[in-house]
Amino acid sequence: MTAPAPVTVVDTVVVTTGQLPSIVFEGPGEAPAEFRLQASRQVLPAELISLGNRWSARVPLLVSNWNGPLLPARSGRYSVVATASDGSRMSLQKPAELPAPQLLPGVTRVVVTSADGSLVVALSAPLTDRERGRLQQASLESDYRAAKDEPLNAVFFESFYGQNASCNPLAIDRAIARLRPDVARYWSVTDASVSVPSGATALIEGSSEWWRIRGSARLLVVNDWLRKRLRKRRYQTVLQTWHGTMLKKLALSRVRLGLRSAIATLRERGRWDILLAQNPYSRGIFRRAYAFTGSVWEEGYPRDDVLLTGDAAAIRDRLGISSGVTVLLYAPTWRDDRPDHVDHLDVARFADLLGDEYVTLIRGHSRTLLPGEDVRAPNVLDVTGYPDVSELFLVADALITDYSSVMFDFTVTGKPVYFFTPDLDHYREKLRGFYFDLIPVAPGPVVTTVAELAALVRDRDNVRRQFTEKYRAWRERFNPRDDGHAADRVVQRLLAEGLIG
Repeated sequence: MTAPAPVTVVDTVVVTTGQLPSIVFEGPGEAPAEFRLQASRQVLPAELISLGNRWSARVPLLVSNWNGPLLPARSGRYSVVATASDGSRMSLQKPAELPAPQLLPGVTRVVVTSADGSLVVALSAPLTDRERGRLQQASLESDYRAAKDEPLNAVFFESFYGQNASCNPLAIDRAIARLRPDVARYWSVTDASVSVPSGATALIEGSSEWWRIRGSARLLVVNDWLRKRLRKRRYQTVLQTWHGTMLKKLALSRVRLGLRSAIATLRERGRWDILLAQNPYSRGIFRRAYAFTGSVWEEGYPRDDVLLTGDAAAIRDRLGISSGVTVLLYAPTWRDDRPDHVDHLDVARFADLLGDEYVTLIRGHSRTLLPGEDVRAPNVLDVTGYPDVSELFLVADALITDYSSVMFDFTVTGKPVYFFTPDLDHYREKLRGFYFDLIPVAPGPVVTTVAELAALVRDRDNVRRQFTEKYRAWRERFNPRDDGHAADRVVQRLLAEGLIG
């Protein structure tokens, strides 16, 4: 018969403000051994204090991720977890009264509830009562559509729907900051946990200021769809940088694309003025996949500039990777038929086969950031929540991918690429489809078993020699302008055409 879980009583929950906003839990008796708030990709540890016959657990709501600056914790549902000295999870006896929902301006909104006998803390974007909710957003959108804004010499950036400040928009931001520091830069972010570049201003999506700047900035730079709420003014230009060269089919080229999706694709296409292509191949794909007749700038990819100019040692330190360890980056694309992380590669077994001389970084696609959970295993580090994948390319000694566009970025580095594709036939024939046959031209081995992959990773020098010519041909086709100066070229064109002043 299983013994009942030990019980700890929580009789007080208080949300505190000040320089270090926190949630404080208190209770009688002996303190738990550990106390934390836990979400799928974020753990907020508590500072435990014994107060005679009582205990207190203070959970700061400002955290440092990846040794970065203190920022508000990510939005999400956090379970309140207490553990005993033997590591077992304790049962929580909740207080008779819970705190009212509380807005911490510029930080987060806190709601403490109980569910299934446990405590849950919900953190969300710090929107005011006038901004939060469907009716309030509809009112703000109506005002935005009716407003006659004056043009603002500013750039509105958004990357992956505001989940981070990264990719091509980030590189263009940095170039504008260097070349024209007088131009205001704003970033659309989902919440205050998203770090924006130095000198830029974060705009919480849905806030009054977000709506205002979205309607007045002369230039909008995005790397994905703008979604339905945009009403472009006559003085506004949209630069769609996209977020990768394509092996897999997209937009109108996709297998079994429905009528509604096709209509949505064409509607979105109509919002773009300029498309950024990494190479001549991408230019042609964009023209066909989006039936795009506007301007396509073929300047290389700004996000890959850092691969030739960045500081790999600093990124290794930020990730906590010791020197002398070989770094492998596993970065699969998402799957249309599943929302969470792709787990075709048994990373725990893979890491075990390679031993302590290697560390495997797992980078899930941006679409799996919210629904997925971090993978934990010896010599494995889940970096799906790391803000900028380009920095991961910089520190990786080799890339393992499947059908992701990262294959076209990583070859800028000249380092080995491996393709782990156990579902190749299904993906190519039924799920998505390819623009070209990968196997004959791949710049690295295409494998389907963990053992074969581990063996080839250990034999990197021989792999380099075997794929020298294919790697060279790949770079000539897909990386002809990735020379470390793509962002500067893009910004110079924006200035020359008067799109920013």
